[in-house]
Amino acid sequence: MGAQENEQSGGTGRRALLGAAVLGAGGAVLGLSGTASATGAGHGHGGGPSSLPKPTIIGHRGTSGYRPEHTFGSYDLALDMGADIVEAGDLVLTKDGHLVCRHEPEIGGTTDVADHPEFASRKTTKSLDGVPTTGWFTEDFTLAELKTLRAIERIPANRPHNTLYNGRWEIPTFEEVLRWQDEQTRKRGKQVFIYPEMKHPTYFRKRGFEIEKLLAKTLRKHGKDRRNSPVLIQSFEPTSIQKISKLVDNNLAVLLSGTGTRPFDFIDQGDPRTTDDLVKPKGLREIATYAQGLGPTLDLIITKNADGSLNKETTLVADAHKAGLILHPYTMRNENPFLPLEYRKGSDVDAYGDAFGAFKRYFATGIDGVFTDNADTGLLARADFLKG
Repeated sequence: MGAQENEQSGGTGRRALLGAAVLGAGGAVLGLSGTASATGAGHGHGGGPSSLPKPTIIGHRGTSGYRPEHTFGSYDLALDMGADIVEAGDLVLTKDGHLVCRHEPEIGGTTDVADHPEFASRKTTKSLDGVPTTGWFTEDFTLAELKTLRAIERIPANRPHNTLYNGRWEIPTFEEVLRWQDEQTRKRGKQVFIYPEMKHPTYFRKRGFEIEKLLAKTLRKHGKDRRNSPVLIQSFEPTSIQKISKLVDNNLAVLLSGTGTRPFDFIDQGDPRTTDDLVKPKGLREIATYAQGLGPTLDLIITKNADGSLNKETTLVADAHKAGLILHPYTMRNENPFLPLEYRKGSDVDAYGDAFGAFKRYFATGIDGVFTDNADTGLLARADFLKG
């Protein structure tokens, strides 16, 4: 799929912009100035998403294989390693309406809130997208209160080395991320791209927050609501992406969970469709009317057997490209438990398997990029793949 193909269907100006990145490596991509540049060379100020190399390496929650996720320590290291885009961050709301970066609204597993006796009474159980969840929730804290907390490693059993950094960094606000983006762009002499995710829009809507409007307002304030802005927006709720598509002109991506699942907004609104319907050509064509990209779980690209080994490649990559969508699946991690069975080595939960082999297999499907907790591994794997 190339830019010309995208221009032939409705509402595709933004799709063509992001879609230009799917041109073959070493070929030319269309820069916003109208000049051609080699893939991977267009990192200058003002370059849009089409200037990014392919396959694009996206630092998942920063570089969470090495630092506690959604901290400036994790984001900085992702840039130091050379990530093309940093997923900064997963956006949730505070009691006083600030966007902050946490994996989930429940923060018991990603902060030291349990060590703060002044907040002990706020531990509660809520239904998070239909799942009873016990802990502490961002919407029960003001921003000032959240700023007294510090981030910790979310999966210490797999990443005991990351616990060294527990307590070092506070919770970033999205405003701080946008300022950090500008500072890092100036410091590094190339445009820094970010890929925030709107988390649980329906959950927050039922609590009086319109996350789409808050995000759009923040992006407009910083002049980052345009089609060439270095801010790509994603969500697991397709209707949320539809809502924000009417508020900003950024490139947008719909995230998809595994086969048989249903987006929670579909459940809430009585839409019977599942992920399996959305990945069919008809579903992809509909998504392409309001989004430019797709973020499927890797299992929708290559299915797995019951033992965790890879089974067969699906037609999703070809079908999505035919609909004019790019694919940024998630998530590549180096540790054994997260790799397909044939790429694991030994049995230690925190030992690395053959991540390079797994990257090569997924790159070979034609995906346009991938979220990874280990940006350095992804970049080396891409170099190997392009040489091959």
